[in-house]
Amino acid sequence: MAGKEMLRSKTGIVAAIIVIVLLIASIALPVYISTLDSTEGEATRTSNVEPSHTEAYVSGGSLTFQNGLFYLNGTSLRIVSGALHYFRTPSEYWNDQLQKLKACGMNTVETYVPWNQHEEYENQYNFDDILDLRKFIQLAHGLGLYVIFRPGPYICSEWDFGGLPSWLLRDPDMKVRSNYPGYTKAVEKYFDKLLPMVVDLQYHKGGPIIAFQIENEFGSYDSDIQHLLFLKQQYIKHGLNELYLTSDNIWGVKNDVFYQHAMPTANFKSFDEGRQIFDLIEEWSSDFPLMVTEFWTGWFDHWGSEHEGLPVEEYEVYLRKILEVNASINFYMFHGGSNFGFMNGANKENQQYKPDVSNYDYDALLSENGDITPKYLKTRELLLEYVYKPQGITTLPDVPSNTPVKAYGPVTATQYLPLKLLLDTTQFVNSSKAVPMEMLKLPGDRGQNFGYVLYRCDIQADGKNLTFENLPTDRAQIFQDNIKIGTLDWKSDTLQIQLSTDVSKNISQLDILVENHGRVNYATLASGTLNTERKGINGNVFIDDKPLTDFKIYPLEFQPDVVNRSDWMPLPDKPSVPALFKATLTIEGDVNDSFVYMKGWGKGIIFVNGFNLGRYWIIGPQQTLYVPAPKLRTGDNQIVIFEQETVGESIIFTDKPIYDVNDVSTIDL
Repeated sequence: MAGKEMLRSKTGIVAAIIVIVLLIASIALPVYISTLDSTEGEATRTSNVEPSHTEAYVSGGSLTFQNGLFYLNGTSLRIVSGALHYFRTPSEYWNDQLQKLKACGMNTVETYVPWNQHEEYENQYNFDDILDLRKFIQLAHGLGLYVIFRPGPYICSEWDFGGLPSWLLRDPDMKVRSNYPGYTKAVEKYFDKLLPMVVDLQYHKGGPIIAFQIENEFGSYDSDIQHLLFLKQQYIKHGLNELYLTSDNIWGVKNDVFYQHAMPTANFKSFDEGRQIFDLIEEWSSDFPLMVTEFWTGWFDHWGSEHEGLPVEEYEVYLRKILEVNASINFYMFHGGSNFGFMNGANKENQQYKPDVSNYDYDALLSENGDITPKYLKTRELLLEYVYKPQGITTLPDVPSNTPVKAYGPVTATQYLPLKLLLDTTQFVNSSKAVPMEMLKLPGDRGQNFGYVLYRCDIQADGKNLTFENLPTDRAQIFQDNIKIGTLDWKSDTLQIQLSTDVSKNISQLDILVENHGRVNYATLASGTLNTERKGINGNVFIDDKPLTDFKIYPLEFQPDVVNRSDWMPLPDKPSVPALFKATLTIEGDVNDSFVYMKGWGKGIIFVNGFNLGRYWIIGPQQTLYVPAPKLRTGDNQIVIFEQETVGESIIFTDKPIYDVNDVSTIDL
């Protein structure tokens, strides 16, 4: 009896164990298969066989979704986010702008990561000051904000080369945004440095990061799922486990083949386009929440074009429609900021190059210098109405005050350095032919990334025509014996310049000063543009059909040692250009933000205490450059200008930006 009872007991225990094992297996096996699918399956990323996914992506992170709703650790969450790029605003202002973002009614901040600033030169990394992304994310966390992290490596963003470092182009066979080995090796090395820096900042580890974007608008470029799987594998390798997402516009989302591996989201301005994307996302899975990762709050400007923007009335119509369908949203941009230095990008439309201006005000919710705008106030009002009042929340945090701005008035240039003396102190490269700046062999085994490059060659003085095999990229001023004889740029319909024939001598000096005006940041794979964005002279240069040889090539990168020099000369009555000019701004008392207007000057760049504010150009639309207070100081401030065309009357520090050439007369200067 006891033996039978014991046998029954043991049999029952065994049966129970079997049931439990089968139950665990039924739960664990799909998870295990899913894990294999996202790791081992992705290890075959270089093959041409697409993964066998048939189901839509399911998040394995803290932020999940079901039936069109987000849940953060099981609690319903509607993401209301704003784009604020740490690299486009002084680090001293991050906290102020994050507080304004929160006061507007947002619970999340989104940022890109610019590879070409964190690794401007190969294997040399910079995560300090304005590039201290950990500090930025930690500030957001301290204010109770979530973070959407978009590390690229390609980011577009109207940023030079879409954030890719130009040294990639030293490889003549480079194919960016692909599984070309030279590109994936560089990406993997960079991600090995970058991604471990944010592992502990994920939500499941106590940090604020709730989502990672994979690449950026890739569907508008290509449909190579293997490259996206390679990038996702980098995230997995480094332990980035929060929700994965992609974003694309109406042209790209139709090519999306990645919704089994990451949550698809939309980029748009007009809700008519947005509705089309939303419909497609809902077809893929009814579980996917509707989310606009880029609701375009304004637009950017090109040099020589009309000033762009989005009127508040039109903006309100689009925003209401987004909020009415209960979509999550990221305002692109909440704050645009500035393309300081040489960091503006460019577009190519119908093969026409269009460089972006230096400001990235974007007609965003905060102005370039971080001021509250009517669009900000309207957004705050609508978020309160549609997002918070239905939850019983009737008030939002108080809006912080604007940062003071001051008009310091005019200053005049008093010192001067002609181009000849600048070149005398610049180390040149001897080359049998003219080559782009990226292909120069400079100290440290590197090429040139930004700025200008001057090509010098001796020519026969009796030559008649100078002809380029290809248009210099992007703007070339041509000098013969220090006298300008012509200019070629992206609008030129000729490759030829007539020389100044001089039969009284045998040899003339030819100088070709080429400005890199910003690498294209958005293009399709079919155009081939991104793989050919080398700047300077590409191809042969001819004098009367005879190719030129034996060049001296001067890289003019305008590093701090160039502007912080001591060999200045008194300003002559009729200074020649191009040249450097120096002025002094003396500030007594408090130091505030300002804007600088180059009255009567033609085209160039401005440095304040060695900091490159960006480009100015009389053709507009932009007429002022933003001068952040952290770049100024009480007492004397050094202002250095590299002017290419025309010496102006004065340098005016005003308290208002001018983004439209037609608005100059409306401001007291």
